[in-house]
Amino acid sequence: MSIVTVQLGQCGNQIGHEVFSALCSDIRGTHGLCSKKENEAYHDSCKERFFCEEESGVPVARAVLVDMEPKVISQTLSMAASSGHWKYNSHSHLCQKQGSGNNWANGYSVHGPRHKEAIMNLVQKEAEKCDRLGGFFTIMSMAGGTGSGLGAFVTQCLRDAFPTSFMLNHVIWPYGTGEVIVQNYNSVLTLSHLYQSSDALLVHENDVIHKICAQLMNIKQISFRDVNQVIAHQLGSVFQPTHTAGEGSGYSRNPLGDLMETLVPHPEFKLLGLRNIPQMPENSLAYSTFSWPGLIKHLRQMLIANAKMEEGIDWQVRPPPPGSSISSTNKPLHFNTSLANLVILRGKDVHGVDLGSFQDPSLYTSWLNPQDAFNAWKTPRAFKKYEKSASLVSNSQFLLKPLDSIVGKAWNMFASKAYLHQYTKFGIQEEDFLDCFTTLEQVISSYTNL
Repeated sequence: MSIVTVQLGQCGNQIGHEVFSALCSDIRGTHGLCSKKENEAYHDSCKERFFCEEESGVPVARAVLVDMEPKVISQTLSMAASSGHWKYNSHSHLCQKQGSGNNWANGYSVHGPRHKEAIMNLVQKEAEKCDRLGGFFTIMSMAGGTGSGLGAFVTQCLRDAFPTSFMLNHVIWPYGTGEVIVQNYNSVLTLSHLYQSSDALLVHENDVIHKICAQLMNIKQISFRDVNQVIAHQLGSVFQPTHTAGEGSGYSRNPLGDLMETLVPHPEFKLLGLRNIPQMPENSLAYSTFSWPGLIKHLRQMLIANAKMEEGIDWQVRPPPPGSSISSTNKPLHFNTSLANLVILRGKDVHGVDLGSFQDPSLYTSWLNPQDAFNAWKTPRAFKKYEKSASLVSNSQFLLKPLDSIVGKAWNMFASKAYLHQYTKFGIQEEDFLDCFTTLEQVISSYTNL
């Protein structure tokens, strides 16, 4: 099944480009460390999922690019075309001259309705090119105006036009120190609207990725491109083909459907986090060896201690002892309770890996059976140049602190009516803000009580 990617705003378009580049460099690598037959099946499955073939033989990304200013889209189109390995369809983009001025209301109330027909026509054309449409993957940031405001509007339109398709929103969480003075408003408005229309939100925090670039990738002067490449690597490690039901079952047909089925057991809980190990500069890989038990042990501790990368994990955090009456108040401090987890293993000897430690009932909320809450996908085909790599997609309390912080900061500004006139002039009223705060307070409360 095929996925149509919708890239929104500057951030969405830059990350989208890196994602397709990462997917392409992975399938072009002959280093798959697996049988020729396995490699070919993997290759075909990825191609069908993210690209359509042209007569010229160059794969064309199944993507729609939208931005309210032209610079980033024209750069993105030309970079993809000049790579020679893949390209975007030259007609699948919409850009304007005026930008959204980092104002969510401008993107949502002005640009959205104005360009709805043009954007939805582009999406419809891409959807019609798919033999079987698996769903939509949108990429956007929350801090600015186009990705967030227009992104929320487009997501609602997609939900209306394709009510039975899966919808995954990939959302970039802004730096805590701030890029934009009104980023907390924009984030609260984006999250609450996406919560209404999306099936799940896959969240990457800029601060976390920045740390990975500095501490694991040893990059001295970190650019947005470095950050985006780490994000793309992590997304690729999830979306490239895998066997979802043991060996010999063929590659999964619909990655979005499989992801929702395994990770979103209840519509109140839609926030997904992603961790991937090992991560290091490619030139260090030759000098490193990894064992599956070591990787699994690290990944599990990263989950329960809510560590975002394999360095600096707090090994003191332990799950609550079995049989203890687990109320959210007696939980060990910093213990991260999960609703559902998915581990994805790629590379050598994957089928013998013991994942029993992830089926421990104490990791999960009491109202779900651990057998249903945990799933594993595997493939002997290595990802990029990593002989063994493991990813964890988790529906857990990982975002509680950042979410609480963003809602709190936005509320403080709202209480003093700071910058509200910038939103009301585009038709977003105080009641709309209050509705959004209510939605997110409910989400925080639900996750806190896991």
